[in-house]
Amino acid sequence: MDKQDAFYDAGSSLSEEDKAADASFSVIAKPDRNLEDGIDLIDEGASDDQIAARSRPGTRAKAYAKAKGATTLVIACGALAKEVLDIRERLGLDTLALTCLPANLHNRPQDIPDAVRAAIHKHRDDYEHILIGFGDCGTGGLLDKVLEEEGVERIAGPHCYAFYEGNALFAEKADDDFSSFYLTDFLVRQFDAMIIRPLGLDRFPQLRDTYFQHYEKLVYLAQSDDECLNARAYEAAKRLDLPLEIRRTGYGDMESFLNRPFAKAF
Repeated sequence: MDKQDAFYDAGSSLSEEDKAADASFSVIAKPDRNLEDGIDLIDEGASDDQIAARSRPGTRAKAYAKAKGATTLVIACGALAKEVLDIRERLGLDTLALTCLPANLHNRPQDIPDAVRAAIHKHRDDYEHILIGFGDCGTGGLLDKVLEEEGVERIAGPHCYAFYEGNALFAEKADDDFSSFYLTDFLVRQFDAMIIRPLGLDRFPQLRDTYFQHYEKLVYLAQSDDECLNARAYEAAKRLDLPLEIRRTGYGDMESFLNRPFAKAF
């Protein structure tokens, strides 16, 4: 089975957090589903029995973005899935569908442009509009080159930290925040999968001071007001031996980027 379309077996050697970070998926989701891990996703027409089957340990399933009435596709980083779907629900963006690439592509940003191009080619014939939910994300302008060639627009900004805080405000604070390490809601939830294990700190904790010696604080850009996530952010700061600053950003520039007339049904 092609990994771009597949869910992981629950019995695989990967942890649930690692599955979430490495999962690719396409979805129009029922808004009351818990999507924070990016795994238990369903297409709009799924029955309760299908939902149960897709959630059952040891099963595989596919979920596709194309559904009745969807004319706009967002191709996004998996780290943005929950937020995109929440914006879709709150703003009534009924014709918007979502497909996500693995969040851990950020560990190899040179692969992002080709992955996005492949997703565009895969879905282009099914949609009138495509929007890209990636910043430059360390591609050094190569993603923008691909999008110019494909005639597709992405959200403005170098990365999600900037567009969550608002690109203008993030730029204003750049000098003061130069030595800050950032987390978002997704990164707080997936702190071990996205930070600790990729850096090898679970096996070599002594490397922490080498990696983080030049950081002066941890800044949690919070999309939600969640005391549980706040507590996990404080724990993350403790593990990195950094003071914590929490900023309530909400969705920043992403909300206006997605809120297009063509994403609403009339």
